[in-house]
Amino acid sequence: MAITDWPADERPRERLLAQGAAALSDAELLALFLRVGIRGKTAVDLARDLLKHFGSLSALCAASAPTFSAIPGMGLAKYAQLQAVLELARRALAEEMARRDVLDSPATVRDWLRLKLAQLPHEVFMILLLDAQNRVLSSEELFRGTLSQTSVYPREVVKLVLERNAAAVILAHNHPSGVGEPSHADQALTDTLKKALALVDVRVLDHFIVAGNTAPVSFAERGLL
Repeated sequence: MAITDWPADERPRERLLAQGAAALSDAELLALFLRVGIRGKTAVDLARDLLKHFGSLSALCAASAPTFSAIPGMGLAKYAQLQAVLELARRALAEEMARRDVLDSPATVRDWLRLKLAQLPHEVFMILLLDAQNRVLSSEELFRGTLSQTSVYPREVVKLVLERNAAAVILAHNHPSGVGEPSHADQALTDTLKKALALVDVRVLDHFIVAGNTAPVSFAERGLL
C-alpha cells in the first residue's frame, strides 16, 4: 500500500505538520527526505532498511558516497542532498553559537561538535575561538592524526589565538574508537594548553571529547579544568 493510501493521521508528512518533527521516528523523518520508495517498498520501508543496514542514523549520515550509493534506490544525487542537509544543520548551529554566549547554550555546542567530528575515521583536534562575550568567532581544525593519536603543538595554538584576538577558547577532539573517557594524555594536553594560554590572558572554557553517538564529554563538567 502506498503512503498516500494510508490514513491521513498516519502519514509522516501530515503527522509532522500536525505534531511537529520531534513526533516522528527516525525512519519516518528519513522517509520524508527520501520522498519516494522503490518497487515493492514505500519510502518508510526503504528508510527502515537503510537504518537496519547502517546500524544507526549517524552511521548512515557518515557513510561515504560509494557506500551510500551502492544501496538500491540511493545514488549520488541522494547522497549530495543528504550532505547538503547535514551542512545546513552545521551552519545553523554555527550561526547560533556566533549570536549567543556559548555558556548559555552548551547543547548547541555539543550538537555542532557531534555533527562535525563524531563519525570521522581519524583523530582531529580543533578549537573554537571566542570573543569577550563568549560568542564564537571561528572554528579551526588545527591537527589531524591517525586512528589513535594526534600531535598538538601549544605554540601553534597560542599563535592562532593571538592572530584572531580571541578572549577565550573551547578545545575539542574526537576519539574514533568510540570511547569517550579522557585519557592521561588528554588531561596532560589540556593542562599544558591551559597554562600556555593563561600567559596571554586567554581562558580555556572547556575541552570536549567526541566519541560515537554518545554526548560529548566535557572536561569542565568533570572538574578536569
